[in-house]
Amino acid sequence: MENESHLGMEAVLNFPVKIREKFQGKGSHEKLNDFHPDSERRKVVIVGSPNVGKSVLFHRLTGTYVTVSNYPGTTVEVSRGKVTVGNEVFEVIDTPGMYSFLPITEEERVTLSILLEERPDLILHVVDTKNLERMLPLTLQLLETGFPVVLVLNIIDEAERLGIRFDLSSLEKRLNIPVISTISTSGQGIDTLKETLSSPFKKVHAFLYEKRMEDDLKELESMIQGDYPISKRSLATFLLQEDPAVTRLVQEKERDTELITSLVERSKSQFPHPVSYELALERQRLASKIVHEASHFSGKTEVGWVEWLSRRMISPWSGIPILLFILYYGVYKFVGDFGARVLVDFFEGTLFGKYINPWITKLIVSFLPWQTFQDLFVGEYGVITLGLRYSVALILPIVSTFFLAFSILEDTGYLPRLSLLIDRLFKAIGLTGRAVIPMVLGLGCDTMATMVTRTLPTRRERIIATLLLALAIPCSAQLGVILALFEGHAAGLWIWLGVIALVFLLVGFLSSKMMPGEKPSFYMEIPPLRLPKLSNVIIKTYSRVHWYFKEIFPLFVLASLFIWLGQITGLFNLLVKGLEHPIRLIGLPDKAAVSFLFGFFRRDYGAAGFYDMKKVGLLTGNQLVVASVTLTLFVPCLAQFLMNIKERGMRTGLGLSLFVLLFSFGIGYLVHFSLETLGVRL
Repeated sequence: MENESHLGMEAVLNFPVKIREKFQGKGSHEKLNDFHPDSERRKVVIVGSPNVGKSVLFHRLTGTYVTVSNYPGTTVEVSRGKVTVGNEVFEVIDTPGMYSFLPITEEERVTLSILLEERPDLILHVVDTKNLERMLPLTLQLLETGFPVVLVLNIIDEAERLGIRFDLSSLEKRLNIPVISTISTSGQGIDTLKETLSSPFKKVHAFLYEKRMEDDLKELESMIQGDYPISKRSLATFLLQEDPAVTRLVQEKERDTELITSLVERSKSQFPHPVSYELALERQRLASKIVHEASHFSGKTEVGWVEWLSRRMISPWSGIPILLFILYYGVYKFVGDFGARVLVDFFEGTLFGKYINPWITKLIVSFLPWQTFQDLFVGEYGVITLGLRYSVALILPIVSTFFLAFSILEDTGYLPRLSLLIDRLFKAIGLTGRAVIPMVLGLGCDTMATMVTRTLPTRRERIIATLLLALAIPCSAQLGVILALFEGHAAGLWIWLGVIALVFLLVGFLSSKMMPGEKPSFYMEIPPLRLPKLSNVIIKTYSRVHWYFKEIFPLFVLASLFIWLGQITGLFNLLVKGLEHPIRLIGLPDKAAVSFLFGFFRRDYGAAGFYDMKKVGLLTGNQLVVASVTLTLFVPCLAQFLMNIKERGMRTGLGLSLFVLLFSFGIGYLVHFSLETLGVRL
């Protein structure tokens, strides 16, 4: 694995600089229950593996909406809210998914950084009840930090359906911490959890390991005299695991560093395996013992049609037909037919075409006698007649229907199953099923999806995913307009889809062979398959549409302004002229150059330009295919271009864009040449 894929505490301590400052103990160090850096409001941090319902629980506690996901990556952006219990207000922080204190992914590094920086008054460790034995070792690690912990057994209904019963009082006695059972989707147990927040928070002593390990840890603890935000016990475990950043930090702060180093070396020689492995085995042994003593398995499992359907979604023989069914009815029929045809025809043809544009044009002309300024607002590329019309009448209906379909799929728990289904195929292109998440999100917004690629564990995977998003994944707005373009041209749509799919696989495969690195591994929690809740779907759809429209509307206005300035200065016409030669090579009319230039400001902006050309009969069936293929593969929009540079660096970002520019016209020429050579007329 590449160096950056497993940086441990070193990456965490460098995550923001101020975290390292706190870890080094700059400033006064107060007792945990008295530490309130910003105010007297106590902090509660929600921690847990992905897909255990942390975000739903956060919403239930705070009433503040965050995107609730059944897959890793959604809560990379840390969410904060507040909950009032009695007369006290608590700050609640929702963290990304975390499996262990030795971070591998960006999500785990972020969560560990939050724990070190925020110094929470209470940690809510949320687990999937049926997988408690596997998740309890993280509870033991959290207890070692010295922070008060409450164990939340979520999705307990699924465990009971599988015949698993837990004695909560027995668990509380063995762990010596509060244990609360919840069903976050329905709200069961939330009131009890809130009552727990009002109780005094108490620290718990860590569990004892086998004698050799325990003796070494205690001896190390006695040697550590410095000031740190986590307990000496937790710090000692990092030292025994030879975390380079912690080792270096301790050497800077402690006097007897030689004794500490010799103890670590002596401890290593006592065990046949690395200490990190021995510690993991010890924690798992303790977790298994606790779970077995506090649980009962009835042996009666209620496996019905839901479990049967879940298994069918993962199996290639049945999962692929299910996927094609969802793509056809969820994307093509609902987004492409209903959204891009019915809704767009009403908004664009009736509302704007007959009422808004004529009225606003008449109003602007009467108030502004100067043609140049009239063109800014109501000209061919005016802010209102083009920018507002495209964003509201053309893009908004398509984006809304896509996010509605996406929210339904997300709320059912289908997306993690899609990840498992596609994992083998993605491994052939250097990715894993985990990359399905940014790819599917890319069908909504490639800019947002590029940001989510940071959750992929290695730099190699992040670069491959970024390249494929920039090259072969159309956003929902562009996809909707392209589907509208192919209305009545089913053969053209299948050719377009086949070319894009082939490019996706070929470029991914070649990239995986050219870029060094180990084959990626993949594991993912599978949440239960459920019927979507209407309230969840509506809230998530509204939240995403609101975010998307807030982001794109200023870009449409800005694009119209740039085009207007470009027309005044002659720069726009110069760029269009420069594009006309390659445009002719791929068999398109010169006017198509304008749409490609639009496509750099917004991908859907360019597709909408071709939509207008089709309406007036400027494109044949063959030209529709060539134009759609080339524009889909064309350089990413301005927002995604800037995000590529931000996420991958200037050199890589510019290199990706240059490759995509040349590659898109190359493929466009091959498609045009093939259709002409074979005599195909669409």
